[in-house]
Amino acid sequence: MTDTPPTTPRPFDRPQGLDSPIVPKIIKLVSRLNVAAYRATGGRIGGKWRIGSAFPRGVPVCLVTTRGRKSGLPRTLPLLFLRDGDRVVLVASQGGLPKNPLWYRNLQADPQVTVQIRSSVRRMLAGTAEPAERAVLWPRLVAMYADFDQYQAWTDRQIPVVICEPAP
Repeated sequence: MTDTPPTTPRPFDRPQGLDSPIVPKIIKLVSRLNVAAYRATGGRIGGKWRIGSAFPRGVPVCLVTTRGRKSGLPRTLPLLFLRDGDRVVLVASQGGLPKNPLWYRNLQADPQVTVQIRSSVRRMLAGTAEPAERAVLWPRLVAMYADFDQYQAWTDRQIPVVICEPAP
């Protein structure tokens, strides 16, 4: 009889329960609280994400408002972002869940978005990065927030990178 050593989780092992129906509900609740704090303080509270690989320095957060593709109502959520000149780069990771987040599907239906960084609000046009541009941006995004690589390892879908450009 052989003893098998206990397995220790590797950094890229998918957490148990990630597909639980409660996970999106928790994400939604935390997002609503973050949006309220961000708006009330101009981003002084809620303007940095300090969880996972972002601890303790923090990664910048912006507020993105899309229009619901079914309801037509504005939907605002906090997202990590990377500045790229006058562009804002977002990642539709949803923590490595198997489906793209609703906000991403909303902007596919209507690319006009509003992006708030601190107290500055801009109208922008959002689009999915082409493969070549994604290949250039992805390492920069991972350098900013290493957990994006984990999220990609946890899902079979290619996580979209979204580029927001100033609206004309």
